[in-house]
Amino acid sequence: MSLVDSPRAVVTGAGSGLGRAFCLELKKRGARIVCADIDDAAAQKTAGEVGGSAVRCDVSRIEDVEALAVEAERALGGVDLVINNAGVAVAGPVGEVPLDDWRWIMGVNLWGVIYGCHVFAPRLKKQGRGHILNVASAAGLLAPPGMAPYNVTKAAVVALSETMSAELKQTGVGVTVLCPTFFQTNIGKSARGSDPKQAAFVERLMARAKIQAEDVARIALDTAAAGELYALPHADGRWMWRLKRWAPDRYISVTARVATRLTR
Repeated sequence: MSLVDSPRAVVTGAGSGLGRAFCLELKKRGARIVCADIDDAAAQKTAGEVGGSAVRCDVSRIEDVEALAVEAERALGGVDLVINNAGVAVAGPVGEVPLDDWRWIMGVNLWGVIYGCHVFAPRLKKQGRGHILNVASAAGLLAPPGMAPYNVTKAAVVALSETMSAELKQTGVGVTVLCPTFFQTNIGKSARGSDPKQAAFVERLMARAKIQAEDVARIALDTAAAGELYALPHADGRWMWRLKRWAPDRYISVTARVATRLTR
């Protein structure tokens, strides 16, 4: 199996939200963990909770990700599981979102995952074992209106994960891509460009979700342990993805109507 019991794990964005939930779940599974986050104090706090080590890491910088890999090898003696989790959000219509916001989200959500895969995949291949868990979003599968920058980055993470899954199939290294819908997280606090009505709607959905961060982390790790590529923990995401594949034109019409109501 590509994901061993009690893995040596690296988690980016570990200071809060889903990243912290991953670390807490991994602790239950006997893992040794390197907690990485751009917020050093937050990384230190999570590391203290799980008995791991902390690294300040800006995933949009290749130098930081390379240093993270070096520190993980020093602290753990190697890595069995890499969770590319760090992410941010940008909303708004195409043509109105500032290009600087596009560059910012690309740096974290896409290049951060690319760098994580680029740096760690060769190491896992060399040892003939390991697993990469990339955190995307159902937005990468469903492309809801008004979220183009976020959708584009997450769709790219899905495509990257699918490609790597095929490339690594015979190496002993597995790949899982996580595509949740709504659950409570801190990503909204740093989001750029959200319409107040849309943001309030999203906050309500996040609060009402029956599957929250700790459940998402557990399901994602179970999916990785089973050697499966896609982890869709929320039923609404699974059904919407089916609708999009079965009736793509109808799906686009429905999402357009919903988006219009939200912005009135």
